[in-house]
Amino acid sequence: MNGKIRYIYSLTISELENFIENTLHYPKYRTKQVFQWLYHEISSFDEMLNIPKKLRAQLAENFYFFKPEIKQTLKSADHTVKYLITLHDGASIETVKMEYHHGISACISTQVGCKMHCAFCASGKEGFFRNLTAGEMIQQILTIQEQTCQRVASVVLMGSGEPLDNFTEVVRFLNLVHEKDGLNLGYRHITLSTCGIIPKIYELADLEIPITLAISLHAPIDSIRNQIVPISKKYPINELIQACRDYIERTHRRITFEYSLISGINDSIKMAYKLSNLLSGMLCHVNLIPVNSASPLLDFPFKPPSLEKIEAFQQILTRNHIPNTIRRTLGDEIQAACGQLKCQFRKKS
Repeated sequence: MNGKIRYIYSLTISELENFIENTLHYPKYRTKQVFQWLYHEISSFDEMLNIPKKLRAQLAENFYFFKPEIKQTLKSADHTVKYLITLHDGASIETVKMEYHHGISACISTQVGCKMHCAFCASGKEGFFRNLTAGEMIQQILTIQEQTCQRVASVVLMGSGEPLDNFTEVVRFLNLVHEKDGLNLGYRHITLSTCGIIPKIYELADLEIPITLAISLHAPIDSIRNQIVPISKKYPINELIQACRDYIERTHRRITFEYSLISGINDSIKMAYKLSNLLSGMLCHVNLIPVNSASPLLDFPFKPPSLEKIEAFQQILTRNHIPNTIRRTLGDEIQAACGQLKCQFRKKS
């Protein structure tokens, strides 16, 4: 693929407008037509039937059109579906469809691989390969919609990769997914999950995009968090919490803190009290997540606590007025956690 030719799905409508109207001198309505076609089930420029043949040829000369290939599909009893998707360069990513009472949600990847090496996450096991483009993120949503014949109601940037490590393309994605002539998804239906790249949290606050920010916290003290989330060695918890407080003050948006409960590591009553003190007075919500029981192929040492210990941890937070929920586990039997299916596929192939 020619590196100088851009992926058309990564273009904003204003960029497409500049090319079609200002460079090629077609009327304004052609931009809208082309942009809308991208969000229909087509596989080439030639299928844009109401677009002049010459314009279709010019689009093909300047942009590439590619539909990801689904390499493997796994379905769970709770209707969670995980797709292993192959991109134009042969790279593989994972995308998950989840069902809730409000509709279907897409958990999408932002990178091929990951640099963060969080201890319980399979995404970083094989290293980092490259960032995804905004168009490749869009295509994950379109893939789910085409497979389910349903509109995606919400999106979480919580798949493989660290979204804030791919800041430029993720922000481009946020603008694209909100376009009314495209997916037209409201910002409040989008959650971005980060392990805590502090400078980028401040940059995201500057943009004032009203998405939900989720922080992968997983421990209330640095000595434990450093083992689980290595980037904590660079960005200590107190500095991270200060960035979160600043984000809340500037955006007036509640932050979600993700806390994966790992038996014998971060699930004690003492840790519950420390977490309560750390988050006291914040506009936040804690998602308590029993750590996913990974496939034996991955040889992970972590196990979820007993239900009794999870509920005891939750009670401490509740008594200290920290809003919280215990997340419903989805797709455990199909390796729905980040990177597990990709690792298994590579081991078997």
